[in-house]
Amino acid sequence: MIVCKFGGTSMASGHQFHKVKHVLDLDDSRKIVVVSAPGKRFASDQKVTDLLIEAFYEGPSSKSVALIIQRFEEIREQLSLPEELVEQLTSELHQRLLASQGELSSRLDAVKAIGEEFSARFFAAFLKSLGRKSRFADPAEIGIYMTASNQRAQLLDESYEMLKKLKDTQEIVVVPGFYGYTKDGVLRTFERGGSDITGSILAAAVQADLYENFTDVDFVYAANPNIIESPQQIEEITYREMRELSYAGFTVIHDEALMPVYRKQIPVAIKNTNNPDAPGTKIVAFRPLTDQPVTGLTADQGFSILYVSKYLMNRELGFGRKLLQIIEEEGISYEHTPSGLDDISVIIRSHYLDSKKEQRIVYRVLHELGAEVAYFKHGLSMIVLVGEGMRNSTGLAARATAAISDTGANIEMINQGSSEVSLVFGVLEQDQVKIVHALYDAFFSRVKVRT
Repeated sequence: MIVCKFGGTSMASGHQFHKVKHVLDLDDSRKIVVVSAPGKRFASDQKVTDLLIEAFYEGPSSKSVALIIQRFEEIREQLSLPEELVEQLTSELHQRLLASQGELSSRLDAVKAIGEEFSARFFAAFLKSLGRKSRFADPAEIGIYMTASNQRAQLLDESYEMLKKLKDTQEIVVVPGFYGYTKDGVLRTFERGGSDITGSILAAAVQADLYENFTDVDFVYAANPNIIESPQQIEEITYREMRELSYAGFTVIHDEALMPVYRKQIPVAIKNTNNPDAPGTKIVAFRPLTDQPVTGLTADQGFSILYVSKYLMNRELGFGRKLLQIIEEEGISYEHTPSGLDDISVIIRSHYLDSKKEQRIVYRVLHELGAEVAYFKHGLSMIVLVGEGMRNSTGLAARATAAISDTGANIEMINQGSSEVSLVFGVLEQDQVKIVHALYDAFFSRVKVRT
């Protein structure tokens, strides 16, 4: 059995629905299909999920609501589906927008999930109209049970036993990605990119032979094609390498989506809905090492550094724990904590911060921990080199720092994880593009770069 997930670009229009149906026709083993909400049809288009979020805050009479209904009406017309589907969508959308009971986050989740739900309902109806045995699978009915609203949105372990029943299906089961339900019947969504997580969970539950993640690229590339022209294609990559790259900025697959399939050692294929014959990128547990130590290079903006200095910090028992507790009490999670004898830096995503939080944190660090220096620095990018071969490659860090130095940029922070498959450089955002160029040239075949 193959479980396959189709992203927003694959479900963006009736024309794309036909392409997805063609992919299913190519292999009868593709029995469980997870779909995202309709995505962008062209560069300036809006994703349905973004429209739904706007509609939640603007109300049922907003332009966003009209655009959502219009979008699904166009898909209905392109596929010659019953008008009742759009009527059902319209009714459900208005009902959820007008709901006043429950927490705001839960009501927002219920609205956001409409995109995936009706993408799945429309696609199941489309397959049926063509004589294919298929059905829409409501997450509540098949057993996608999630943690309570006051906890981080995750699947309950007991769900796997329920979902395992789908293994024997003889029809195509169309499952909306992105959401499930608590045991109390409250709808909850995973984080953005959550359809990847749903697909991975289902693949693990039914012990699929393969989990296919269909998107709009033929391969995972060694660097961002928007920065590097014709970057090297990655044919095979390990779970660990892919998770590091996804977490650090690769958008091909959500980093959390790899854990369920990793635990069951189910291979993953990243493939292109628009070109299904392309071999794609295979994600596996182990791969042969080559003479190229770095597999991929990625960069992500929007980071801040909290820099703290105190003489003989390294001899003070519990200093790091107390510092991180101050961060935690502000509802902030951290990314990295590089340190020296008398100083420590905490890397934080800037969206967690505001001026009041920064003032409180700095005040507490100076007065409660007795630090001599404490301040925030903003506008940083994290550039990450990832590769299983990095552990056995001498002089790699020196090679990377030399490449960055040649650009004239300054390195604000260096951190290497204990697994030694990733090396992180904190740099100023304005230096990001030229550093990516330099590192790509240092570790991959030279290609023409965009200026």
